[in-house]
Amino acid sequence: MNLKQTLALASDELMAASKSVHHLSDSPALDAELLLLHVLNASRTILFTHPEKTLSAQENQAFQRLLARRKCGEPIAYILGYQGFWSLDLEVAPHTLIPRGDTESLIEWILEQPDLQPNAILDLGTGTGALALALAKEFPAAQVTGLDIIPEAVALATRNADRNNITNAQFYQSHWFDGLSHRANASTVQPRFDLIVSNPPYIDETDVHLDQGDVQFEPKSALVADEQGFHDLYHIAEHARPYLNGWLVMEHGWTQAENVRKTLHALGYQQVGSGRDLAGHERFTFGVYSSE
Repeated sequence: MNLKQTLALASDELMAASKSVHHLSDSPALDAELLLLHVLNASRTILFTHPEKTLSAQENQAFQRLLARRKCGEPIAYILGYQGFWSLDLEVAPHTLIPRGDTESLIEWILEQPDLQPNAILDLGTGTGALALALAKEFPAAQVTGLDIIPEAVALATRNADRNNITNAQFYQSHWFDGLSHRANASTVQPRFDLIVSNPPYIDETDVHLDQGDVQFEPKSALVADEQGFHDLYHIAEHARPYLNGWLVMEHGWTQAENVRKTLHALGYQQVGSGRDLAGHERFTFGVYSSE
């Protein structure tokens, strides 16, 4: 079969698989394209310039292997090993979350604030390094620190910095602020940040969406939090204050904004508000705190 026929059949197969794998894909045709272009190591242009091209036996076998994985529900990003985010090309792996477009809304909001020109940025639970690296690229004069409790994530984020030629971001292993506390104890200078960002775990362990779509393949440690999903959000809000002279911005679930705002107000944050994601939901909450 040629490329056009191969894609049509693969798209139909993915659509049929969606009936047995809940929330498999909202875009079977695009999924098929991405898998095929990965096998061909080609850009999308080939689909328009050479739709009559036929696959070699080796290419077809490779494509069928990837297609089978997708039909079982495995996320496209994990199959390919990379994901686009902001203006970055990020390596991804099953021990980290897959960067999503909704998180880009947080970056857009930061860039829209005329008085927010950070020199020191902290990203908590950095995962692939998506937030840290996007902000490092947008604020090249800033020093960006990314922390993650998982050593493999720290190594992955470091590789992604190299992959995107970003030199003003460093990554360390730490459970939230614990690593900063140790650094502070070893130094006479307490680290301070003009901007702290985080996309922490915020899903309740009973949420039915944990067994649907890409989420079922992602690490539960990066998704689920106690206290109906609020534990880590509350922890960050409380413990960020000694390290903060500026803005805290946290992503959360689309029904959690009101409670997070109440928490920030109770902890003494100023200019508290929430921003919306691509679907118009309140997806992140922010506030200003000065520890001086």
